[in-house]
Amino acid sequence: MEERLQKVMAQAGIASRRVCEELIRENKVLVNGQLASLGQKVDPARDRIIVDGKPLRPEEAKRYLILNKPFGYITTSKDQFGRKNVLDLLTGVKERVYPAGRLDYDSEGLVLLTNDGDLAYRVTHPRFELPKRYVVQLKGKITMDAVYRLRTGVILEDGRTKEALVEVLPPVGDNSVLSITITEGRNRQVRRMCSKVGFEVVRLQRTGIGPVNMGKLSTGAFRPLSKKELDSLFRAVKL
Repeated sequence: MEERLQKVMAQAGIASRRVCEELIRENKVLVNGQLASLGQKVDPARDRIIVDGKPLRPEEAKRYLILNKPFGYITTSKDQFGRKNVLDLLTGVKERVYPAGRLDYDSEGLVLLTNDGDLAYRVTHPRFELPKRYVVQLKGKITMDAVYRLRTGVILEDGRTKEALVEVLPPVGDNSVLSITITEGRNRQVRRMCSKVGFEVVRLQRTGIGPVNMGKLSTGAFRPLSKKELDSLFRAVKL
């Protein structure tokens, strides 16, 4: 059965569909010895597909994990500075999973990892508006004007942010604490939003992605999603 090449690659656990499209554009994919083209249809049972010099592996069993990312780890596959990677924490996981979206080096908390390219695409693409929840410590005492601006949208270099759910939580020492839920996924968005309203982020932790919550998962630990969590996540992204 023929399917689009980027979908076949994503289903085989190469990367998200968006990254697979980039690999095709960068001429890193061959089909039957010829350079692949974006949107090309292939039959994985019949066609020989080479990605970055390596044969496409047969489709693996799907894995769905969440991990509590520690401070100082990256979620990208390559890093020129040799920093620690969240994939190094996945002891005993045989399948090649990858993070569905990024979480900054200096941020902590929930990371979803999977080899299901369709799910990863829907979790990260802004059109599905999957909410991401953060607990943010800010230097100083928050003002209600700043809270209002965060809730209604602030103007960043890449445009005005959508409305956010913002709740003021009990402070930690001299630091204010907010719960912020957004449905966009811009680079370092929460940090930039807080900076725009005049407050420096001291600590940022992601606590939820859609219906999936981190709960009491220890820092650096991971676990598989339960069937209930997975079913809820599939419904949230219309899979």
